[in-house]
Amino acid sequence: MVLSKLLERLDYEVVQGSDRIEVTTLINDSRKVEQGSVFVCISGAVVDGHKFIEDVAAKGAVAVIVEKDVEAHENMTVIRVPDTRYALALMSAAYFDYPAEKLKVIGITGTKGKTTTTYMIRSILEDVGHKVGLIGTIEAIIGDKKIPAANTTPESYTIQKYFAEMVEAGCDSVVMEVSSQGLMLHRTAGIPFEIGIFTNLGKDHIGPNEHKDFEDYKHCKGLLFKQCRLGIANVDDPYYADVFAGAACKVETFGLSEKADLRAVNTHLVSKPGYLGVAYHVTGLMDFDVEIDIPGKFSVYNSLTAIAVCRHFGVPVDNIKKALKVAKVKGRIEMIKVSDEFTLMIDYAHNAMSLESLLTTLKEYNPARLVCLFGCGGNRSKDRRYEMGEVSGRLADLTIITSDNPRFEEPQAIIDDIKTGIAKTSGKYVEICDRKEAIKYAIGHGQPGDVIVLAGKGHEDYQEIKGVKYPMDERVLIREVLEELKAGE
Repeated sequence: MVLSKLLERLDYEVVQGSDRIEVTTLINDSRKVEQGSVFVCISGAVVDGHKFIEDVAAKGAVAVIVEKDVEAHENMTVIRVPDTRYALALMSAAYFDYPAEKLKVIGITGTKGKTTTTYMIRSILEDVGHKVGLIGTIEAIIGDKKIPAANTTPESYTIQKYFAEMVEAGCDSVVMEVSSQGLMLHRTAGIPFEIGIFTNLGKDHIGPNEHKDFEDYKHCKGLLFKQCRLGIANVDDPYYADVFAGAACKVETFGLSEKADLRAVNTHLVSKPGYLGVAYHVTGLMDFDVEIDIPGKFSVYNSLTAIAVCRHFGVPVDNIKKALKVAKVKGRIEMIKVSDEFTLMIDYAHNAMSLESLLTTLKEYNPARLVCLFGCGGNRSKDRRYEMGEVSGRLADLTIITSDNPRFEEPQAIIDDIKTGIAKTSGKYVEICDRKEAIKYAIGHGQPGDVIVLAGKGHEDYQEIKGVKYPMDERVLIREVLEELKAGE
């Protein structure tokens, strides 16, 4: 491939050499450079790719893309651009022959709700015959292939590679989570989004290597709506107007308030042993009743978002209702049937904000007891432990403190920190370090009308101890516990 073809949508300067040379591969990881590669020098938070020019030249790179003044071997082509991350995104699109232009791309941004909404949309569209790729926090789905995720929004090269594979697999559309980090770092630059979605905004992801302040976080969320054809927004969110201030797209809204284009009314909780859900009536742009098997007010917003998107795909109402009834997300309020008398669920809530939201939602169902089992990750902020302990102590009737991913810390030390938080409340607790034994205690002591939540692990299927990830899936542990309890009867 001729280098100028990869650069065709960029402003650039040929500092040295020629943009007419042939290149074999596009690379931004110096370890993967091979003969004929063009290497994009990314200025990262930890590593600066500009320092590896001599190294990649020795490996056979014939060109480098830079944003700083550099010294390079006289036989190497040097191309300067204003921003190498932005360049990588547009060059990646060209490298894979612009696959996003062969798909309808739906992007979802917001602090909470992205993952669940992504799976809901995919479920509905697949039900009516669309073949839908997915890129998100848990995994990327391409046809029958599932790839575990490292980031909510992968690097731009990886996104374009996935898009190309989706086109090859026969997908006609893709739904993806778009993080504020992904937008800030240009990972989604150049993608022609058919629909962009805004769920909500909370004060999260602010700090070193993330966003410098809330204004920056808000600004980055808004970038999605400068590169989509249609924006669909939660009009009830207090920051809706700020996020859409610079929007260049047509805008539609959803919510519970009168001003929403698509509105949920007559919302009510649905509860029976082993089942928690919510029902409501859709009015405005559409008119029908909905019931979903996921509890809480936020589930109303998530499903409204999915309905708003699927309206633009012409999905019949009956198909929307049926698909919403069965839409499930691994580790997001995932109910596991273990008893006819009480309800057990798995959820990824792993910080104080998400745990408070979850437990507050579950308390609305007036359970006989709300039981919360959780631990905290090692080598992470102790404040998270204190805060989660305090939240659970305040909202749960019983907290079962156990181990999460202790990493290089002693599990008991983490448990002791959690207890410091619980001590600020009058909450009851037990501590059982072994997570399987803790789950066994929770199920074995379950009482009629209880709601038991296993928090923190969610979709994760491992436990990290001393640098090693051991297989540990709570669904497997639950099955083993049920067998052991049955054998012990």
